[in-house]
Amino acid sequence: MTVLLNLAIGLPLAGCVGLAALPAATGRRWAPTVGVVVAGLTLALAVWIAAVFDRGASGEVQLVTDLEWAPALGLSWRLGVDGLSLPFVVLAALLVFCCLLYTVRVKPHGGRLRAFVALVLLLEVGMIGTFLAFDLLLFFLFFETVLIPMWFVIAWWGEPKDQPGRVAAATTFILYTLLGSAVMLIGFLIVGARAGTFDMVELAAQGGASLPGGVQLVAALAIVGGLAVKVPLWPLHTWLPDAHAKAPTVGSVLLAGVLLKMGSYGLVRIAVPIVPDGVRQIAPVIGGLAVVGIVYGALACLAQNDLKRLVAYSSVGHMGFVVLGVATMTPAGLNGSVFAGLAHGLITGLLFFLAGAIKDRHGTSGFAGLGGGMYVRLPRLAALLTFAAIASLGLPGLAGFWGELLAIIGTFRPAQVLDRPYFLGLLVVALVGLVLTALYLLATVRRVCQGEDTIGPRLPVLGDVTRHETVTWAPLVVLIVLLGVWPGLVLTLVDPVWQAVAL
Repeated sequence: MTVLLNLAIGLPLAGCVGLAALPAATGRRWAPTVGVVVAGLTLALAVWIAAVFDRGASGEVQLVTDLEWAPALGLSWRLGVDGLSLPFVVLAALLVFCCLLYTVRVKPHGGRLRAFVALVLLLEVGMIGTFLAFDLLLFFLFFETVLIPMWFVIAWWGEPKDQPGRVAAATTFILYTLLGSAVMLIGFLIVGARAGTFDMVELAAQGGASLPGGVQLVAALAIVGGLAVKVPLWPLHTWLPDAHAKAPTVGSVLLAGVLLKMGSYGLVRIAVPIVPDGVRQIAPVIGGLAVVGIVYGALACLAQNDLKRLVAYSSVGHMGFVVLGVATMTPAGLNGSVFAGLAHGLITGLLFFLAGAIKDRHGTSGFAGLGGGMYVRLPRLAALLTFAAIASLGLPGLAGFWGELLAIIGTFRPAQVLDRPYFLGLLVVALVGLVLTALYLLATVRRVCQGEDTIGPRLPVLGDVTRHETVTWAPLVVLIVLLGVWPGLVLTLVDPVWQAVAL
């Protein structure tokens, strides 16, 4: 069964290489089909891994592969899956499959379809590998794998009317993330040099015992600082809005749905269990920046005049709750961080699909060009936008509710070593952010969906949601509802992980 993890990485890699090797004409014709088949098989593998996974031992690493890869560098091919990584593996495989299925009918602007599909499959290699890696250096290699493909996705297939803008956005994205990765690598090297191993399981078992307090603080600053760029944590978020605004629909879905989660996953997988004392020392700062991001993201959304940019800024606020849960250093907060990250991947992925579909039909995502009255002319698309908006604001019964609730509970009762009055102050600010979040999302629905139809016959495309779009988006809608009514599906997997970690 251990071969399953290698196949989950190897299959999309083989698809990427295979597409590159095909003759140009054949590749253009078969690229969407090959992409869907490979992504579908990878998703099936992820579901198979979930099926054979022992939920009763979800706090333990299972299906382990451990091979020496480059002994001189201390690098091992160490893969595994536990209750923390499994949901993210399934999320990544699902979103890639939905994106490539969407591409079968909705082609990206700019042509070069074979290259586009191959790069999306290469992105999948990096994303799934990041969630399966249990060696710090291997984690870093997979973490970096996604950068170049995403640059091309944004720069080549992004906003068709603004070639300089999309190249600038892609370049800003890669410069920020490369700098953050370099800082993160310094933290990894400090930990590995002092502990004598890069094995994440062994390091977590030690709980920082082999690392003096000063070393933990320096390592935590480097690791958390580097990962915070990818999350992104305010004020390191400035690359995000332009990257989303200029990216094609598929690029935005994967960027928000999975790439941001690679940063938050690194916080709970590496920073908290491996350098816990260092994280405790900086937790008040992390929590403070998180709540500033929550309020800032909501205020920025209220000022937006473009739907895609609004969804992009909403990620700053929602990921603020993810980081706030980490800062509490409690099982409740950490469970909330993981759940909120997964919910954000599903909900914001759906929002970017919808924003892309609305832009394709109207020729713009600006509110002035969208007009109002979408309930009249595109009722099914408007209904889906409303559903995604109320899921994003955290309506009980939908996936967005539980993660934010658990993060709030963790903030109300943070770890005993933390200053509770300070965190209660953070909680008040976060609750203000929740109110502002509901305000901008409901205002968006009112602005776009309600009122009279002021666009009508000027629409480039008049059709409502197609069958193909329905099939593509249905898994996200189902999971948003399923996790809303059955949060234990995820929480029973994740919670035992924290029981094995000395918080």
